[in-house]
Amino acid sequence: MINLVLTALAAVVVLMFILWALHFRLNNAAIVDAGWAAGLALIGIIYTVGGAGWLERRVLIGGMAGLWGMRLAAYLLKTRVIGHEEEGRYQEIRRNWQTNIGFKFLLFFEGQALLCVVLSVPFLLAAMNPREGFEWFEILGVAIWVISILGESAADGQLAAFKRDPASKGHTCRQGLWRYSRHPNYFFEWFIWIGYALVGLGAEYGWVGFISQAFILYFLLRVTGIPATEAQAVRSRGDDYRDYQRTTSAFVPWFPKVLPKKSSKENP
Repeated sequence: MINLVLTALAAVVVLMFILWALHFRLNNAAIVDAGWAAGLALIGIIYTVGGAGWLERRVLIGGMAGLWGMRLAAYLLKTRVIGHEEEGRYQEIRRNWQTNIGFKFLLFFEGQALLCVVLSVPFLLAAMNPREGFEWFEILGVAIWVISILGESAADGQLAAFKRDPASKGHTCRQGLWRYSRHPNYFFEWFIWIGYALVGLGAEYGWVGFISQAFILYFLLRVTGIPATEAQAVRSRGDDYRDYQRTTSAFVPWFPKVLPKKSSKENP
């Protein structure tokens, strides 16, 4: 098992190094986000091929990781990297770092490689589980994964369509799922990882897979997800986004609040 994990780590380290070198030519560090998704897909495939568990389960988890990762990587390349200016949050990182930016980004990219290996624990657990036949919780995990993939894809598609409209510039998407959550894509992403954890649950120490799901939730809510995204949204859209924050749930989809209208004295 150790050799399999080291093989996965080596593969994603090389991938991230290539993307780090490429980001200089593109002048766009957002390629690391696509690399994170692609790296997890790559690890899932490596574990499927090299795992010692029941073949059907290995194929299942490899297919789930591969389809999710490559879809997300392709979407991120299309909407944030190819033909796009570097996102404001990465420009802000450059301004904050000031010196040795290239080397610091190398550490950042390779840190994402290490994170991929840590988060891929449910893939490894499923790929090494020798028990034949699927348990009810594995089937539940697949169902959650399918629904979540559809939800995340719908949210991504709605946001992309909104951004393609020139009239949307400077405004916040409130269409479809974005009416009920400021980050529906993150919400469904979290449920995707619950699905992975359930598929790996039948292995020895299968509960460890839920640590990956907890990490994902922590990063989404506290680190690189909502905080960084919303800080950039406020910088770029100002009061329009602040109004969105006041009316719309941050994470879990829910009905938007109706704010009281300003009186004529407040708004002559």
